[in-house]
Amino acid sequence: MAQMEPNLDHDVSWFLLPSYWAKMVVALISFLCFANSYDGDFVFDDSEAIINNKDLRAETPLGDLWYHDFWGSKLSSNTSHKSYRPLTVLTFRINYLFAGGFYPVGFHVINIILHCTISVLMVDVFSILLGGLQFSNKGRRLNLAPKSSLLAALLFAVHPVHTECVAGIVGRADLLCALFFLLSFLGYCKAFKENKEGRTFSVFWVLVSVVLGAIAMLCKEQGITILGLNAVFDALVINKINLLELIRKLLYKDKWLENAGLLRKGLLFRIALLMCGGAGILYIRWRIMGTGPPAFTEVDNPASFADSLFVRAINYNYYYSLNAWLLLCPWWLCFDWSMGCIPLIKSVSDWRIIALAALWFCLIGLICQALCSEDSHKRRILTLGLGFLIIPFLPASNLFFRVGFVVAERVIYLPSIGYCILFTYGFSLLSKQAKKKKILAVAVLGILLINVMRCALRSSQWRSEEQLFRSALSVCPLNAKVHYNVGKNLADKGNQSAAIKYYREAVRLNPKYVHAMNNLGNILKERNELHEAEELLSLAVQIQPDFAAAWMNLGIVQNSLRRFEEAEQSYWTAIKHRKKYPDCYYNLGRLYADLNRHIDALNAWRNATVLKPEHSLAWNNMIILLDNTAAFASTMARVFVYGTLKKGQPNYKHMINTAKGLAKFQGRGHTVEKYPLVIAGKYNIPYMLNIPGTGHHIAGEIYSVDEQMLQFLDEFEGCPDMYQRTLMRIQVVEWEGKGGAGEARAAADGVLECFVYSTATFPPEWVGLPYYDSYDSSGQHGLAYVLRESRE
Repeated sequence: MAQMEPNLDHDVSWFLLPSYWAKMVVALISFLCFANSYDGDFVFDDSEAIINNKDLRAETPLGDLWYHDFWGSKLSSNTSHKSYRPLTVLTFRINYLFAGGFYPVGFHVINIILHCTISVLMVDVFSILLGGLQFSNKGRRLNLAPKSSLLAALLFAVHPVHTECVAGIVGRADLLCALFFLLSFLGYCKAFKENKEGRTFSVFWVLVSVVLGAIAMLCKEQGITILGLNAVFDALVINKINLLELIRKLLYKDKWLENAGLLRKGLLFRIALLMCGGAGILYIRWRIMGTGPPAFTEVDNPASFADSLFVRAINYNYYYSLNAWLLLCPWWLCFDWSMGCIPLIKSVSDWRIIALAALWFCLIGLICQALCSEDSHKRRILTLGLGFLIIPFLPASNLFFRVGFVVAERVIYLPSIGYCILFTYGFSLLSKQAKKKKILAVAVLGILLINVMRCALRSSQWRSEEQLFRSALSVCPLNAKVHYNVGKNLADKGNQSAAIKYYREAVRLNPKYVHAMNNLGNILKERNELHEAEELLSLAVQIQPDFAAAWMNLGIVQNSLRRFEEAEQSYWTAIKHRKKYPDCYYNLGRLYADLNRHIDALNAWRNATVLKPEHSLAWNNMIILLDNTAAFASTMARVFVYGTLKKGQPNYKHMINTAKGLAKFQGRGHTVEKYPLVIAGKYNIPYMLNIPGTGHHIAGEIYSVDEQMLQFLDEFEGCPDMYQRTLMRIQVVEWEGKGGAGEARAAADGVLECFVYSTATFPPEWVGLPYYDSYDSSGQHGLAYVLRESRE
């Protein structure tokens, strides 16, 4: 058996319980803290990560989870948050499957069980971190700090800052990450054994630890940091390295490295395994998610957008001090700390600089003690405490990349391990000096009791959005998002008058808050205050030109003001920025119906039902209009084709394939208005951009098609995502048609209305491509069309 180090428990005045009972107590108390959150609703981010996340539904292939971010968006998308947590999403999917739908109880219960499990594991983890890794003569691990490990585990179990992770379902990412984080650490400890020949290690358990670290990272990004902590633990606890002495020896080129037998003990080999494993994990993640960083806005993290390096550094350090304060005094808790909640420090005269000074005074003092103390036991505990406090926090520190928040309580779930180590060690020092140790123990017991009550209170606030949002008003009164969310909650309940007050305050606090402007404009629109609604919505799209919802709502207001052309343009702009927008197509159809453009209205409503088959309003309007214009259903539709469907072009075969429907060639013509015709994409596809008045009069062919062929063409052209089918005026140049008298008269007049597949949802750079007046796949442009069957 190895020589025993000084026992921390000797100085700690606390309860001594057998290991089994200690774990039972920790499990019970951690359960009591958060039990009242079991029947809470889906709140805040739960809506996007769970309810609106298509990856939870059975129709989404399981394989897609590995290529989507936490919110269900493709990692390759420019709008992706780049938060890659497929295993967490998989547990949500299993919850959804077993519950048979979106019932929050099952989701909350799993979160509570996870936190209880993690708290129980903490008893073993703290026994190693505080008492060291020692073995009996029979090779069994000894718990040399049963009282200290129990106290530290209780501090962790009841810390109120954990409420967001446990009571908020999205916090499961942090819980799962912490679970595998701890298992990786315990697995690494299991790699070491003592026998008659000394301490040996198992490569197998080191590799298991690396795999568990990878699983932790697939639950949340912080998980990868366990590999670094395992290396620190190996150096300090297993090899008992004195960092200060090591630095001195290396500076003087001493042969201490060889004399210390580090190579013989396998430290460098194990660290090499950890480094290779970590590098491999990061490389695979990089290949999956791509190189582009997520796109955050200034309101998410204002300090990271500051021009001055000094301002950025000062504010980052102030954020660190706020995180430290939340660990020390977790009384002021808020679901969101962005949007002005914490104003930027722009001058050294700001009194908040004191918080930075206090933070670094404490940290430097602890680091000096951890490096310079003659007591190896003290050095080890302080270094491990600082390591577990700082290293898991590094991904959220803004040091390596910009993060999308100012302060987030969930990211200090793992760093709180380090806090609990330091608190317990500080308590042992006070107990050693105190004459009345029982009073000190009662004070710590009081802290635990207060934290339990605070957890229960905070858990109850997370049970509903109304309580959660209102609880933040006193903590972050300058946070525009807090006022916005309170207003949205009131509006959802039908209390529009109260909602207006909070929306106005959100806009006052953040004059560029486009979502608040949009929602406020919506309410004013419903209250028939159209001119103010138009001002707000116009400002919103001016600030954020790709805000599709604001464009649609602006179109609705303009329609109500009978400015129909502007309304139509606003609707098409919305569709350009959000291709799959059934509600916008529905409102566009209403506009066309008001203008007696019945075919356009039917086409718009049809697009709405294609994108959203359960869109009952669009179906009802289509049925009513078709019933009023029954003759329309029995007529052939005219389609103008200008690209690969023309005679002699690669896809003309489809026009003469009667299995797909009937298409009769009627003649040739060109668009009355000018449009850009471009060849774009890696498959050289011709696109007519829906920008009237720009480009050329585009030449093409006119066909009369039946309903079956029209449906095939919609599917073939990817309507309405890739192209949109709209009516356009076509100038007839050559006519061979044998239609009815009305069609013959229209052709004789020289102009026909035909369906045309153009696009309003194109990348902006396409406008700069060459324009053509006629398309030929084999033309001099050299951009031959790639058939679908030839594409990769």
